[in-house]
Amino acid sequence: MSKIQEFRILDLFCGAGGFSYGMHKNEHFTTVVALDFNEQAADTFKRNMPFSEVITGDIKEESVRQIVLKVAKEKKVNMIIGGPPCQGFSLKGKKLGLKDSRNYLFLEYLKFVEEIKPEIFVIENVRSLLTTADGWFKDEILDYIYKLGYNVDYGVMNARKFGVPQTRERAIFICSKTKTVVLPKGDEKIVTIRDAMSDLEYLESAQGEFECDYINEPRSEYQKLMRSHSDKLYNHVASNHSTMVLEKLAMIPPEKGKEFLPDKLKGNQKFDTTWGRLVWDDVSPTIDTRFDTPSNGTNSHPVLNRSITPREAARIQSFDDEFVFYGPRRAISAQIGNAVPPLMAKAIADQIWEMYDE
Repeated sequence: MSKIQEFRILDLFCGAGGFSYGMHKNEHFTTVVALDFNEQAADTFKRNMPFSEVITGDIKEESVRQIVLKVAKEKKVNMIIGGPPCQGFSLKGKKLGLKDSRNYLFLEYLKFVEEIKPEIFVIENVRSLLTTADGWFKDEILDYIYKLGYNVDYGVMNARKFGVPQTRERAIFICSKTKTVVLPKGDEKIVTIRDAMSDLEYLESAQGEFECDYINEPRSEYQKLMRSHSDKLYNHVASNHSTMVLEKLAMIPPEKGKEFLPDKLKGNQKFDTTWGRLVWDDVSPTIDTRFDTPSNGTNSHPVLNRSITPREAARIQSFDDEFVFYGPRRAISAQIGNAVPPLMAKAIADQIWEMYDE
């Protein structure tokens, strides 16, 4: 086999583009075509990676599938990445497995692999995929991958081990035709919330603009990295909290949580993590799609009376400041919360290239 000079990627279920954006941090990887059904997420992807052909449509529609296949073959795709939604991985769904309609998208992903026959493909998904039903679903997926003729290494990657200021665990499968690419291990050195966003510590509720100048100098190496290609700050806009929310936040000391609220104000949320503040010298828990709401979890600012802004959440996800999110507030929150952390994706790309560059 002649040496591969470049990996040309098809990104399925691409969202706003965290997976691809991280892959591009290695110069040997380029996403040439991407697909998502969400128009706002696809718009963000296209604006940040204009060299990629972004197709908006439902992967279950044959006409969309054919367009993606045509473009992928024209652009000589030799790698596929993506995180197929898999709501059906439960004990109840075990009888149907990949044929469960809720898991059909997973099967669609593997059908693209079957038709394009890329040299390598990477699947990312929820950690529980590996253990649900005593690993039955994992085994079914592995069986399908082996039948397609691929070597595979799989396991759980924690974003905090790859320079991301967040404990975010994902199941990763790296599948290769001609090599065995093992998952990168990372290290135990962490990037903290202070490292990530202390330079952005000045907005109060309802303050901020879509585009503005930097106010503070960078205060950490991570902040220098995040700001290295950006002259302006985008998406640093604080939620407009109600008077009640502001009163509750004022009762919670720095870096603490709902245990400081009177019982009558704790609300009906069952989880202890709601109304929690981030801790300056630790990593964040997993950022989700509702980080703009204090009652949702541990996503309030360590000391200020507000939830984190989209830009702060993007920093916690390891999107650098050059990456701009577009759409209404709720859509932007979903784009950030659903993304693969770019620095984790970069670690996967670096590992793949190291194996193929031998």
